[in-house]
Amino acid sequence: MKPGIHPNYRPVLFHDTTSDTYFLIRSTAESDRTQEYEGETYPYISLDVSSASHPIYTGEQRQMKVEGRVSSFNKKFAGFPGGNSK
Repeated sequence: MKPGIHPNYRPVLFHDTTSDTYFLIRSTAESDRTQEYEGETYPYISLDVSSASHPIYTGEQRQMKVEGRVSSFNKKFAGFPGGNSK
């Protein structure tokens, strides 16, 4: 392999914030943040979804409150001109 052309392949700490699970995996992902884990300091990347929290892998379905979001949006922007005029 040519020296100096490959990305830095090192251990990176990934944190699934939904399930509060940590994964220590070798990766080339860049991060400005660091976190201490098991006595060592690693580059840190937070995730919203991983295999620990994704419904396909966990077998659980999460329902979104779409109706609440839509009504909240309509209440917030009802007074604006050109808005909800029925």
